[in-house]
Amino acid sequence: MTDAVASGTFQLGGDLPVVRLGYGSMQLTGYGVWGEPDDPAQAVRVLRRAVELGVNFIDTADSYGPFVAELLIREALHPYDGVFVATKAGFTRQGPHQWTAVGRPEYLRQQVELSLRHLGVERIDLLQLHRIDPTVPVADQVGELAELRSEGKIRHIGLSEVSVADIEEASRTARIVSVQNLYNVANRRAEDVLEFCAAGDIGFIPWFPLATGELAGERGPLASMAREHSASPSQLALAWLLRRSPVMLPIPGTSSVEHLEENIAAAGIELTDDEFEAVSKAA
Repeated sequence: MTDAVASGTFQLGGDLPVVRLGYGSMQLTGYGVWGEPDDPAQAVRVLRRAVELGVNFIDTADSYGPFVAELLIREALHPYDGVFVATKAGFTRQGPHQWTAVGRPEYLRQQVELSLRHLGVERIDLLQLHRIDPTVPVADQVGELAELRSEGKIRHIGLSEVSVADIEEASRTARIVSVQNLYNVANRRAEDVLEFCAAGDIGFIPWFPLATGELAGERGPLASMAREHSASPSQLALAWLLRRSPVMLPIPGTSSVEHLEENIAAAGIELTDDEFEAVSKAA
C-alpha cells in the first residue's frame, strides 16, 4: 500500500473510486498557470511519479497553458489505466492576473470538444465549470454540460468557486458531484460549502490546499506538531485536510518530484484528536 492509498478513496459521483489525495496540474505550466513549463520532461516525470505513488485523480483545466497541462497529462499518462482526469472550462486568461468567465453554451461546448481532443479521450471523467459567468443564466451553462453528458462526452459535472446557493441552483439543472473552492487550514471561508458538500456526498476539492500562513511560523502550532511527526508544516496541513472531512479531496500541485513525494507522504500522517482540534482552533 502506498502512502497515497493510505488516505482512502472517495466514490466521486458514485462510480469513480478516486484516491483522496490527488494531484493538481496548475503548476506544471511555467510560472503559476501561464505558458509552457521550463522543463516539459520534468513535468512528465512528476505526473508519472504521482501515479506510481498511488494517485489516480488528476486535476487540470483548459486555461492552464492554455491546454498545455492537458497535453502534458496525455503525454505522461494516456491511456489513463485506472487514472481519472478532471478538467475545467469556462474561465479564460488574458494575462498573468486577468481572468474572464465565459459561460456561453457554444463556448463551453467548443472547449469540451478541444479538451477531449487534447486529452485523447472520448469522455471526460469530470468536467467542472471553472467559474459561473454572471452574464449567462446558470441553467444555460450547466444545461449545456448536461447535454454534453447525455451525448456521452462528459461523465460527471462539477463546479468551481461557488456558494451554497450556486450549487442549489445548478443542481436544479443537473447533478453536481464535485465543488472546487479555495480552502485550507488558514482560510476556511468556504466552510459552509464544505458542510453542504459533506451532507450531500459531493466531493470537495480544495484548491491552494498548502497555504499555512502564520500557523507554520517558528512558534506556530503547525511547526511544533511537525517536529513531533518529523514532518513539514505543509504535510500537516494536508493531513489536517484529509482528517477534516471524508469528502475532502486535496490536489496539491508541484513541478518537483521531491516536493510531490513529500506531499504524498502526508497521507500517512495521523493526527490525534487533540492535534486536530489544536490546529482547527489556532486557525
